[in-house]
Formats: sequence, C-alpha cells, structure tokens
Amino acid sequence: MMTEPIYSLSTLFAQLGMSGEHEDIDVFIEQHQLGKHESLAEARFWTPSQAGFLREGLLQDANWAEVIDDLNARLHG
Repeated sequence: MMTEPIYSLSTLFAQLGMSGEHEDIDVFIEQHQLGKHESLAEARFWTPSQAGFLREGLLQDANWAEVIDDLNARLHG
C-alpha cells in the first residue's frame, strides 16, 4: 500500500524556488500579508510560474492543496 507524500510549508517554498528555512518562511509571511479579499494565486509578489503552480495545486486538489491552503490562511493573518 502506497501512501501519499506529505508536504510541508518548507517543501512548498522549495518547490516555489524559495528558501524552505522556517525563519525565512516566517519573515516572508510577515512581510506579505494579503487583504481579506485578495486571492493567494493573484498576489502581486508571485512570479507567473509560482502563481500558476499555486492555482493549479488548488484547482486540481493536488497533493499540494492542503499546504497551499495553510499558506493562504497564514497570509490572510
């Protein structure tokens, strides 16, 4: 029986080409808070490829969806 890989914020940030170190993630989240009605994937600080990855991860309810939801919640404070 195979189990699904479990992703974390660290692996998500690494997938996005960013530092996966906890301290760097905390700083990023602190500096990039989104407004109540701002969409995670539409945020101006993502590159087009990062935004596309986040959008697709949520739309396809991929293995990444849970951790992308977690990041979304954290960026919406």
